[in-house]
Amino acid sequence: MAFVVRRVFALDVDGRPTLVFEARNQMEARELCMEAWLRFDLSSQMSDGIPLCDAKSKLSARLATAEETRLFGEAAKAAGLRNDTKILLAIAGYADA
Repeated sequence: MAFVVRRVFALDVDGRPTLVFEARNQMEARELCMEAWLRFDLSSQMSDGIPLCDAKSKLSARLATAEETRLFGEAAKAAGLRNDTKILLAIAGYADA
């Protein structure tokens, strides 16, 4: 089995860090931003009664910061997820950004 290097990326919604996830590269990370299911899921999730996303929101992917990467690793470990599992995690403090 080939070893696939995955990096941790953050997805910002209208400039606010909202999700942290693993992807093989920047292209794969950007493709996630164009997924209709993701926009739908984000629009149905609330923070302080406000949807995380709407039809006009700009979704953008970037490399996660060191702190975001650390929190991602801790959460994945606490959840008992395997290394090959691609996961998405909501970032706490969304409304404070």
